[in-house]
Amino acid sequence: MAIQLKIPNLKGDDCAKKITKSIQTMESDAKIDVNVDTKTVTVDTAASEESIKQIIQSAGFIIEGY
Repeated sequence: MAIQLKIPNLKGDDCAKKITKSIQTMESDAKIDVNVDTKTVTVDTAASEESIKQIIQSAGFIIEGY
């Protein structure tokens, strides 16, 4: 299932790498696309949307509307 989230405090490549690494640590099979320009993260994973949101928040990022 593909999950797309808007991350307002996504600032650059370092942030993108941190989000990617955090998700892959918990969900090694997840396919992750981080778009710095649109401040979106798309995750294709079998994990629940809630767990992905918690991983991203634990990494220090804000999820719009969450």
